[in-house]
Amino acid sequence: MKIAVLKETRPDERRVALTPESCKKLAQAGYALAIESGAGAAAYFTDDAYREVGCSVEADAVTLAAAADLVLKVNPPAVDPAGRNEVQWMRPGAILVASLMPLRNAEAVRALAARKVTAFSTDAIPRTTRAQAMDTLSSMANIVGYKGVLLAAAELPRYFPMFMTAAGTVFPAKVFVIGAAVAGLQAIATARRLGANVMATDVRPEVKEQIESLGAKYIGVELKESASAGGGYARELSEEDKARQRQMLAEQCAVSDVVITTALIGGVFAPKLVTADIVRRMRPGSVIVDLGADGGGNCELSRLGETTVESGVRILAPLNLPSTMPTHASLLFSRNLTAFVQAFTKDKVFLLDFSDEIQKGSVITHEGEVVHAKTNEILQQSAGAGAPQR
Repeated sequence: MKIAVLKETRPDERRVALTPESCKKLAQAGYALAIESGAGAAAYFTDDAYREVGCSVEADAVTLAAAADLVLKVNPPAVDPAGRNEVQWMRPGAILVASLMPLRNAEAVRALAARKVTAFSTDAIPRTTRAQAMDTLSSMANIVGYKGVLLAAAELPRYFPMFMTAAGTVFPAKVFVIGAAVAGLQAIATARRLGANVMATDVRPEVKEQIESLGAKYIGVELKESASAGGGYARELSEEDKARQRQMLAEQCAVSDVVITTALIGGVFAPKLVTADIVRRMRPGSVIVDLGADGGGNCELSRLGETTVESGVRILAPLNLPSTMPTHASLLFSRNLTAFVQAFTKDKVFLLDFSDEIQKGSVITHEGEVVHAKTNEILQQSAGAGAPQR
């Protein structure tokens, strides 16, 4: 079977789906590999590095995609009818593995179904012990949490750690992390390594022990209903619980130097947690880093992809932070994809097996239909009316 890796075309994207290290492993597993020329350049992987591990480097992306049995990408395929239409380049029956974020990318999902491509979304892989090595969502969230704290430290007009100097003692910055999934836990760990005094909250009280194990103080509210959606995800709160949460957030943000938000509902959409009123009650010189920006933003005043100032508070809403660390982001993403492909390879062939919980949970389109239940529901709602998809 032939695996093709296409160049990423998203404007702010510097990652590549496979690194030379992974190409070598997949070649040893019996796959023929081809990569679009220059696909790894922005992540500092040269065409020659791919050739050295037996990967074919091709300039014609159309021919490359058309000849592939498996196409590997970081982002959803481009579907520009007047330009680069990667979905139409793939042959019907081909397999795509990428982080599709299907609930955010309805157009690409519809195009893949129409083209009869079997598409797997790595961000939909179940969070089980067996699937950990394939989980691109967690790998990239680690980078988001780490880089978010570095951005905060660069913007904050004071030290993160405590310093005892000849001019007197400087006390540590107070950092408040909202959300304690992968990105939030990494943010806590990074802020603690930089010497900050860290507090953190999450609507799932079961993460209290994890927060405290990293040296942070857990701040929580007693909820009327459970906010856990399973698999490490949170669900939306009731109105009563939202009011309790808003009060707690307002109090903590007002005394914090840095607020880092990482909250996502179902790992996809960002709830608005930090209101304009909360921002205006914060101290001038404080910093908010909205790490929910890719999901729409956790702060009411965030401008996605920009840095703004409100009442002396700097609000950062960076997009696609993993791409700002393209070498390691590509390395980890590539290892995740390789683990996925290897797990279902037998006799040099990638086998479809929808009885397997990993494939069943992550397959989005197959044989002309959208088979992922939640994605199908969203697509039908957005379409309003039309023929139902199974």
